[in-house]
Amino acid sequence: RRGYSSAGAAEFLHRSIVPTMHYQKSLPRLPVPKLEDTIKRYLNAQKPLLNDDQFRKTEELAHRFEKGIGRELHEQLVAQDNQNKHTSYITGPWFDMYLKAREPVVLNFNAFMSFNPDPKPEYNDQLIRATNMTVSAIRFMKTFRAGYLEPEVFHLNPEKSDTEIFKKIIRFVPSSVSWFGAYMVNAYPLDMSQYFRLFNSTRLPKLNKDELYTDEKAKHLLVLRNGNFYVFDVIDRDGNMLKPSEIQAHLKYILSDNSPAPAFPLGYLSSENRDTWALLRKNLLDSGNEEAFQKVDSAVFCLSLDDFPVKDFVHLSHTMLHGDGANRWYDKSFNLIITKDGTAGINFEHSWGDGVAVLRFQNEVFKDSTKAPAISPQSQPASVDSSKAVQKLDFKLNDALKAGITKAKQKFDATVETLSLNLIQFHEGGKDLLKQKKVSPDGVAQLAFQMAFLRQYNQTVATYESCSTAAFKHGRTETIRPASIHTKKCSEAFVREPSKHSTEELRKLIEECSKYHGRLTKEAAMGQGFDRHLFGLRYLALSKGIALPDFYQDQAYARLNHNIISTSTLLSPAVQLGGFGPVVPDGFGLGYQVHDDWIGCNVSSYPTRNGKEFLQCIYKSLEDIFNVLKGKKISS
Repeated sequence: RRGYSSAGAAEFLHRSIVPTMHYQKSLPRLPVPKLEDTIKRYLNAQKPLLNDDQFRKTEELAHRFEKGIGRELHEQLVAQDNQNKHTSYITGPWFDMYLKAREPVVLNFNAFMSFNPDPKPEYNDQLIRATNMTVSAIRFMKTFRAGYLEPEVFHLNPEKSDTEIFKKIIRFVPSSVSWFGAYMVNAYPLDMSQYFRLFNSTRLPKLNKDELYTDEKAKHLLVLRNGNFYVFDVIDRDGNMLKPSEIQAHLKYILSDNSPAPAFPLGYLSSENRDTWALLRKNLLDSGNEEAFQKVDSAVFCLSLDDFPVKDFVHLSHTMLHGDGANRWYDKSFNLIITKDGTAGINFEHSWGDGVAVLRFQNEVFKDSTKAPAISPQSQPASVDSSKAVQKLDFKLNDALKAGITKAKQKFDATVETLSLNLIQFHEGGKDLLKQKKVSPDGVAQLAFQMAFLRQYNQTVATYESCSTAAFKHGRTETIRPASIHTKKCSEAFVREPSKHSTEELRKLIEECSKYHGRLTKEAAMGQGFDRHLFGLRYLALSKGIALPDFYQDQAYARLNHNIISTSTLLSPAVQLGGFGPVVPDGFGLGYQVHDDWIGCNVSSYPTRNGKEFLQCIYKSLEDIFNVLKGKKISS
């Protein structure tokens, strides 16, 4: 460890042999798929959702598009992509899609991931954990900015590539070709272009299209407690981190401040419709709040300290996904939330980046704060005058702003009131057993979701699974379409007529689904899905003022993009669970994790759907699939 401050706390997490951005220059570019492949994949995804007549119509529109306007747009997209070799064809359109969206970011875009508790119970005290996690987060920021953070690499053969000797060699390979060196030993460096937006960043509401703002010179932390806003410097003028004991003292001061909650909590504004919020923000700035807002926008990150303990997993999910609206600033790149009992989580804004960057940050912060905590339960806060160091922000509010906050609160409360969150844990098997039976763990989870929806609603609907394309320069995500003719056939066999099939036949159907899902996943990760390509072509048509092609006006196209089942998965030793809101009013938001010996699902829904029943159906489906794989008969 390098760079110890006088308190003996390291300023850095580690010092990587290979510089952080060593591979960035030579990352391969995200491919633009062939148009005929995209159309073929699109029709495969449409097949299980349409009857024969509908499919014929969609097929005809798709082929006409492929031969006509679609071909022209595709050629223009490829030409444009060739002229912008520094980035990917999806970057601009994807930022635009997020930043032009006018819905509130909370529940519609922001996601959460909660941390596992500290293995040492006495370290789960709110003040101790807040101090340790804040210190680890600052260490992460400093390590990243110094170029000391280990590059993010996906190792297929870690014995060869994740070694000192390989790192010492690759370090001297020029950045312009370093990716190829890693590729030779089956290691895939990942894009890290999003990481800088983790810190000192926020999403600013503007009319029609928001802006991302970053100010790396700012040295202060934003702390929210009881709806009040506090700031204090965590970096000194030489760029060194404040001593952990001083950070502890300042946080202790904030936790013991008994100022009442504000009558008009500003946090609610960041939960508003973006245009409404943009106009209110302009009013705030015109009313003499510029300096206060500069502090909020440029803060290193937002630490939200909640005054209550977490009751159970459902309460945890509600707390981390939306909270009470007053003690969050949803526009910050992330809020680190720590409750009274030391339960911690992250709520992150989605336009600037994807789960991969946030997860790496969480993994490092969890590891550092638990393995090398800056303070212990015995540590005494420094004897410093926190009343001078900590500034409580005051906002000048006129009547229009007070009315705006009141209305935002009413809307927020009403929306949250309609949101249900439910969870299950399936303990009859997990990744280990599925791999032993030679089926894809993710494929089985997705098959269970299809089966469950068929059991509950008697239909197959548009389903979305996100897949990272970070193996490419400026890659974002691609969609895996888990609903296929294979999952439909298998689900119907299990749900409608299990007695007509032998266990062996049912097992073959599962294997078919698993194989096809594996293929879709591989295609998506290699940038060979169809969703982003079609999105890019549509975006190009609109930006050139071309009339929207008939292909995009097809009802079936709209239905496929109305994702009733929206899913996302991640697995990490740092993360307890993750979740997000439904992406459509009549949908499910489904976060899931396939562990070695169990499977967890976290479902969000609004009143038009019954999330609790959906989870019961998922449980039943998993039970049936596992029984068949174990060679047992299933009960109807």
